[in-house]
Amino acid sequence: MSKILIIEDEVAIADLEKDYLELSGFEVAIENAGDTGLEKALKEDFDLIVLDLMLPGMDGFDVCKKIREEKDIPILMVSAKKDDIDKIRGLGLGADDYMTKPFSPSELVARVKAHMARYNRLVSTNQKVNDIVEIRGIKIDKTARRVYINGEEKAFTTKEFDLLTFLAENPNHVFTKEELFREIWDMDSIGDIATVTVHIKKIREKIEFDTANPQYIETIWGVGYRFKV
Repeated sequence: MSKILIIEDEVAIADLEKDYLELSGFEVAIENAGDTGLEKALKEDFDLIVLDLMLPGMDGFDVCKKIREEKDIPILMVSAKKDDIDKIRGLGLGADDYMTKPFSPSELVARVKAHMARYNRLVSTNQKVNDIVEIRGIKIDKTARRVYINGEEKAFTTKEFDLLTFLAENPNHVFTKEELFREIWDMDSIGDIATVTVHIKKIREKIEFDTANPQYIETIWGVGYRFKV
């Protein structure tokens, strides 16, 4: 069950929010002061925090800032203040959303669900195993966009990385310069074929032991290039 912390000094509002969230299947805890709310937020594991702006002990801005320094869970800031400057400041300190009182409890529940779903998707994506292409001493980490040659990391520009990855994922296939330009630069060559040649040359300098006798990217004279496996 997902856990939510409400930091709200108005007891009636906190209890109402708690009731609606619990009816929606959440486990809810309440703190009525900024300093105790911050302590609980940092000490325990919550999936989302509903944070009031005007609090005794420590205001919501400071609470938000200190939570964000240690945790990246969603923070939904609520306040009776309607000024845009407060909203801008709250979002700038790391709040994920800002609701102006009064609001309906059902709207709060809807926003809580939306932020938690978005956060869970993000966490799930980040936990996926990196997409790796490995061929004869070359390791291409597509997720992190990093390239290792015999264990040593080499720096690649965006287009160099894209071109190397495309060729490595399509081994033994001969591509014309026009095809490579269209694939990597997403446009027709229009006289820019030399761009492909230059990038191939730079890639070879980084991955080949002997650029005069390439072992990976082979030139097929009169046609184009092929990645050998």
